[in-house]
Amino acid sequence: MSLGDRLTEKLLIVATKITSQRHMSAIKNAFTALLPIIITGAFCTLFSNVVCSTTTTGISLAKLPGMAWLEGLTGMFTAANYATLNFLTIGTVVLIAIELGKQLKHKEIIVPIIALASYISLCDTFTNITVEGMDDLINVANVIPKEFTNAQGLFLGMIVAMVSIEIYCRLADSGKLSIKMPDTVPTNVSQSFNVLFPGVVTILLISGFGLLFQTVFGISVYNAISACIQTPLRGVLTGLPGYLLIFGLSCVFWVIGIHGTQVLKPVYQATMLEAVVSNTDAVQNGQAPQFILNETFISCFTTMGGAGITIGLVIALLFASKRDDYKAIAKLSLAPGLFNINETMTFGLPIVLNPMFMIPFILTPILTASFAYVMTTIGFCGTMVYAVPWTTPPLLIAWLGSGGSIGAVITQAICIVISIVVYLPFVFATNKQAKSEAEKQVQIQE
Repeated sequence: MSLGDRLTEKLLIVATKITSQRHMSAIKNAFTALLPIIITGAFCTLFSNVVCSTTTTGISLAKLPGMAWLEGLTGMFTAANYATLNFLTIGTVVLIAIELGKQLKHKEIIVPIIALASYISLCDTFTNITVEGMDDLINVANVIPKEFTNAQGLFLGMIVAMVSIEIYCRLADSGKLSIKMPDTVPTNVSQSFNVLFPGVVTILLISGFGLLFQTVFGISVYNAISACIQTPLRGVLTGLPGYLLIFGLSCVFWVIGIHGTQVLKPVYQATMLEAVVSNTDAVQNGQAPQFILNETFISCFTTMGGAGITIGLVIALLFASKRDDYKAIAKLSLAPGLFNINETMTFGLPIVLNPMFMIPFILTPILTASFAYVMTTIGFCGTMVYAVPWTTPPLLIAWLGSGGSIGAVITQAICIVISIVVYLPFVFATNKQAKSEAEKQVQIQE
């Protein structure tokens, strides 16, 4: 076995372990299920600004003559945005608990409630506010600050959901805390008593740990996780070097036959979602978006047309390939490629284990992401501030994700051109390869 084959085999083993690991799988499935809620909140903010607002500096439908009545709908979109994006962590806790409970063979209705109660037990139940004209802070009790319910609380919520359900399931499976009821008791009542003590103990253990941690270290668990995990990880993934590394590695997985997106998504998705939701929240509050690299940036400039930005390869094959088989696959791949689906290219062409296309497949997303990052930094391309479905076609996704930035549309169009230019030399090489193979075949026949 060659060195390359041994390396591929080891990477395959690692990738399989990551994708089958129950916590990673629960996180991935939870975020997938939560995506409609995220998109709903993002579009509500978009509508508030481009449809209903009469004060925004950008384009707004309400500014047109006779359309000022649209401003009256602002409250509806604002309320829906608050109900979705400002409760992102709550939904994440519930869905991770359900997913992990299923994997541990616990489908009780109480499972997500136990996880949610455990998480809330670690949240502050007060907040400090300022009042205009007063210098002192006013303490408001019996409220949960929004940083515990919106995207800022994602990491603590994810950790607590997983830990609490692991504890609960182990206690419930042990049978030592269950209450045996007479056979005459209805099944639903008996089941409630069976999970009573495992649920109580789980919540008290999490709550007690929070109190102990605060007492010993003088800092809450939330602030500790934010300082030690969330902030450093955000810094790595929302910085260009770390971003390019993670998506370059994703493409490496793809070219050896491993679904790189599914393997690494649990690692980066929480941070990328938090980034785009933070941008949406900033726009909603009239502030400048902070994070250039986020979930929508990925779809817009790093995976448009699918992993490896194969939309460029499809176009290059259609216009420059002299191989009938490649052209046929490109024609079949064009329609799904417009919706960022490219399995027909990765496995049909194929790109997987194809030395001719491995290099441009890995290189292209790095170049386009770097170019888009620079264009956003200099202000030509609008920052991606809204979550948009990843299946949205190119150019439209740039316009929607940026809130109507023409610069973003132009930038994405240039990125497509870059992808074509990168893939073209390799398409020409396959033409020469096909010609050489044909000549050899003729010589053999002679």
